[in-house]
Amino acid sequence: MNIPFKTIALIGKFRNLEITEPLLQLADLLANKNIDVLIDKDTAEHIKPNSHKKIALEHMQGRVDLAIVLGGDGTMLNVARTLGPFGIPLVGVNQGRMGFLTDISLDNMLHTITSILNGEFISEQRMLLSVSVLRDKQEIFKSLAFNEIILHRGGASGMIEFEVRINGEYLYNQRADGLIVATPTGSTAYALSAGGPILHPSLDLIALVPVCPHILSNRPIVLNSNSIVEFSLRHAAHAPASHVRLRADSHNHFDLQAQDHVVVTRHPSTACLLHPVGYSYFNTLREKLLWNKTI
Repeated sequence: MNIPFKTIALIGKFRNLEITEPLLQLADLLANKNIDVLIDKDTAEHIKPNSHKKIALEHMQGRVDLAIVLGGDGTMLNVARTLGPFGIPLVGVNQGRMGFLTDISLDNMLHTITSILNGEFISEQRMLLSVSVLRDKQEIFKSLAFNEIILHRGGASGMIEFEVRINGEYLYNQRADGLIVATPTGSTAYALSAGGPILHPSLDLIALVPVCPHILSNRPIVLNSNSIVEFSLRHAAHAPASHVRLRADSHNHFDLQAQDHVVVTRHPSTACLLHPVGYSYFNTLREKLLWNKTI
């Protein structure tokens, strides 16, 4: 059988020496199948010595057919934001705690990757969000998110106040600890802890989830993925507005000022995840959320 992936990149959890052995085992497996192996440059710095070629994430476009990520969901989030717009499929090997996005176990890694190389996999497209911050009508910050865009009070001790608009229509003024704009993928992350709904990843929807709202009638809202979500910071109680922060997947962040205007939209690209045959999202929910445990 012709292997559909000629060049594969290996990406490990940052500064985690425990991925050295499994990553090199995987590299040997791929090399023995005459696949060109590239190791993420930052990962390679912590895996010495090795003879494989190195490449930076941002240089993989057009040079890599598949990326295999060894780590946890946080590692996958960072990789998906960078490689998703390049159209590079992603496979996750779990060496973290939750494993919502990295669903291949280390014990079955070599066998499962071999099956994927033989074309036995399920392909899934996951939506991304784009966020920009405007100050005096000038864009001063821009980022992508795989899970969520978060407005939160940072170092402030009190609530923050912000206005929310959907497609230009005024929705409400909110006083809360923050606001989460989540993708279906992110619905099982921070949004779930804040009382948001679980959205199946195949849905084209956006969840708008307030964090500890002052008025208890402020509830999560589910929007069409084509919606334009806008919010403007009013002020933060007991603290300057500069203590209010915007985050994309808890990785990229930006400190806001009063009257800053934030715009969140669906990004035109998607992240492509490859799963083993037999993968079930509902089985993942049962295992990770302990729904299979009797009380």
